[in-house]
Amino acid sequence: MKFDKKTLNITFLGTGTSQGVPMIASKDPVCLSTDTKDKRLRSSLLISWDDKTYVIDCGPDFRQQMLRESVQLVHGVLFTHEHSDHTAGIDDLRPFCYKIGEMPIYLNQKTFDSLEQRFEYIFSKENRYPGAPSVQPHILTETPFLLDRVPVVPIAVKHGKLPILGYRIQNIAYLTDVKTISKEEREKLKDLDVLILNALRIAEHPTHFNLQEALDFVEEIQPKKAYFTHISHKLGFHSEVSKKLPKNVFLAFDGLKIQA
Repeated sequence: MKFDKKTLNITFLGTGTSQGVPMIASKDPVCLSTDTKDKRLRSSLLISWDDKTYVIDCGPDFRQQMLRESVQLVHGVLFTHEHSDHTAGIDDLRPFCYKIGEMPIYLNQKTFDSLEQRFEYIFSKENRYPGAPSVQPHILTETPFLLDRVPVVPIAVKHGKLPILGYRIQNIAYLTDVKTISKEEREKLKDLDVLILNALRIAEHPTHFNLQEALDFVEEIQPKKAYFTHISHKLGFHSEVSKKLPKNVFLAFDGLKIQA
């Protein structure tokens, strides 16, 4: 597979869990924090190189994230799974569809089936609403593929019992909502420059890595750097948790920009 090595520009559009931080109706001290790094929209990532821009997941905060970052064009969306905090912003792809026509979306069969049912007005061939975004689905398996000559390797992981996808793009990997990952899939994560991984909270959780599980996974995979995302208020204050992490591990925050 021929490809071009690119410098990838990464923006953390959101780093929060499904309810965001602060959580509605919560008086938890983290939810009341005045530190902007404790304000977390739903998790999503923007990746760009040359004149190309892609997004991983578009949740309910997608419109706000696009406006905040002044994004003028998106060339495609990679979905990890069907849960609303990762897909509910699909209708807000419309302005980008006005510019490029059909929006390529990359997702596994289960996610496509869910979106087709929930957003029937977008996907229906017979009853499609004329104002709906135009999308071009690409159903993914474990086969690597290219995005504008940049290699992407789907990573099969489990979110509880739900099979979902992570993505390795060159030497960056994005894994969110992970609870378990097989030995075979871990082999795909060798020699990473950057690993982006969920770390939900301190206590164990049935469908997500907690902080210790995320740290153990980083220790096993040995990326040059790791960034934790999909964070709830139950992880604690950004400033306090950051002080306790290894020197190559960081808590991501909304708007953080890195290159690799």
